[in-house]
Amino acid sequence: MTDGRKARLGFVGAGWWATSNHMPVLAAREDVEMVSVCRLGSDELQLVKEQFGFEHATEDYREVVARDDLDGIVVSSPHTLHFEHAMAALESGHHVMCEKPLTTNADDARQLVEAAASRGLQVLIPHGWHYKPFVQRAKELMDAQSVGEIEFVLCHMASPIRSLLEGKRFLSDGGGAGQVMFEPAPETWADPVTAGGGYALAQMSHSAGMLFWLTGLQAARVSAMTSAPTSDVEMYDAINVEFENGAIGSFSGAGSLPDDQTFQLDIRIFGSEGTFVLDIDRARLEVQRYDKQHIIEDLTSDAGEYYGGGPPENFVDLILGKSDTNYAPGWAGMLAIELIDAAYRSAQTGRIAEV
Repeated sequence: MTDGRKARLGFVGAGWWATSNHMPVLAAREDVEMVSVCRLGSDELQLVKEQFGFEHATEDYREVVARDDLDGIVVSSPHTLHFEHAMAALESGHHVMCEKPLTTNADDARQLVEAAASRGLQVLIPHGWHYKPFVQRAKELMDAQSVGEIEFVLCHMASPIRSLLEGKRFLSDGGGAGQVMFEPAPETWADPVTAGGGYALAQMSHSAGMLFWLTGLQAARVSAMTSAPTSDVEMYDAINVEFENGAIGSFSGAGSLPDDQTFQLDIRIFGSEGTFVLDIDRARLEVQRYDKQHIIEDLTSDAGEYYGGGPPENFVDLILGKSDTNYAPGWAGMLAIELIDAAYRSAQTGRIAEV
């Protein structure tokens, strides 16, 4: 609907990224009401309530999801709590924007996607790169089967988060839409129990989610190795995969870029009619075809900068009927978690894991 109605939103989790990106973006919209927020710590909770004008604040997430006057709920709690909080929100009839990773295991991810579909609800995952114009152009090209039948893929990501994975204080300048209120809690990144995993869950959920969103492939069998030279959670991931359509591919991840470097995210897709290149950090999009009808997009050097505002804007537009396109859908995040879940099992056992 576009009749002046406002989207009434709740938050479960109000830490680093929620308060430095999602809340500033949403609070700035005239068609949004910040209704209810949950986080632990009474002083921090009150600070968030006052800063963003929430009507209600609580340390019990059940009070948020139980409200019948909300349209959507943003889940930005620690990774291992995503399933519990997102499922409760869906069961209460609310659209959900759930931070990546969608969940920490494949079965939970499937249940969330099925629960949303059965209720006609949206699940959106904040993958900010999906909202860059040239990445959306990449989606158009892949939907048009510009390289024919997919036969092989490469997907690489690297991030400057070594200190986070090591459990050290994270000195961040933000990168979101507002000022940093809270630094990331070290245990939510570096503790195997609290975080649920290391680099693959924390960051490759971005790159794998993009690959699956672009291609619609589904992993079938996975062989993986991980390493953790200076951390309790894995810092490096090497994943080989066979997909349901018979294609094969390789995913790699590294959490050890120097702190002054930007993210690397590079996807290559090889098909029966040509090859596809999407390079985020060097802003490159090309389709190189066997018939010589190549497609080379003219991009500025900063075209690949992360766009944190895209997901929350899209979430509200979906709720209010201002858009019918979810650019970061739950199903793509689910496929990424299926891959990562199998990769962790393979790395632990030293054997190929079935998805």
